[in-house]
Amino acid sequence: MTLEVHQFPCLSDNYGYLLHDSASGETACIDTPDADAYLREAAAKGWTITQIWNTHWHPDHAGGNEAIKAATGCTIIAPAADAARIAGIDRTVAQGDTVDFGTWQAHVIDVGGHTIGHCAYFVPGASIAFVGDAVFALGCGRMFEGTPDQFWASLSRVKALPEDTTLYCAHEYTASNAKFALHADPDNAALAAYAAEIAEKRERHEWTVPTRLSRELATNPFLRADDPALQARWASQGGRIGSAIETFAALRSAKDNFR
Repeated sequence: MTLEVHQFPCLSDNYGYLLHDSASGETACIDTPDADAYLREAAAKGWTITQIWNTHWHPDHAGGNEAIKAATGCTIIAPAADAARIAGIDRTVAQGDTVDFGTWQAHVIDVGGHTIGHCAYFVPGASIAFVGDAVFALGCGRMFEGTPDQFWASLSRVKALPEDTTLYCAHEYTASNAKFALHADPDNAALAAYAAEIAEKRERHEWTVPTRLSRELATNPFLRADDPALQARWASQGGRIGSAIETFAALRSAKDNFR
């Protein structure tokens, strides 16, 4: 059984993903920022799109739903709490649901916070997770609709995945995220090494996504809001020692205004 992830850039800084099961011939779009790009990439691979998995409602994630469905007749799966703002849905999903995909199965994880209903899709058999805008390499999504306690609970679900999980994030934001991470956690040697690697990759115009959860657990300040040293560093800026939620909120607020 072979599961292939085909990654390609689209729009200004999005990544598109096509997930393909060679045994069944099924192909899923992970979000639909650019319908033409997805249809073109699938055709180039010789794949027929059978499903769309939306992570959340934002147009750069669900804007291509109707065009791709019209062209392929695919089934659209999307988060229940965001469903009113997503076109063409055939099935809604929420925390604990599963999605069958050929010989594989994806587990739906509630990662609300960026939007209320944001979800991620984790395929345990392949150790991969499509996390949309909930988690980025060295960052997390802006908290447009959720609350700090909701978003921290979401990130905690991601943190609980096996450490060898590959995280497929939706944007190339890593260089910018690294600058803030170094500001937030300047004494982290693993982070300094990671940031240097990122700078070198971007100099060569290479992608920094996907990332590995184990590396994010050691370096991503938003996933480390429960770390006592980070809590102590941010206690004077809205965080609190002993409170991951308040530390996360302080970090997220600071990132919103970081230049």
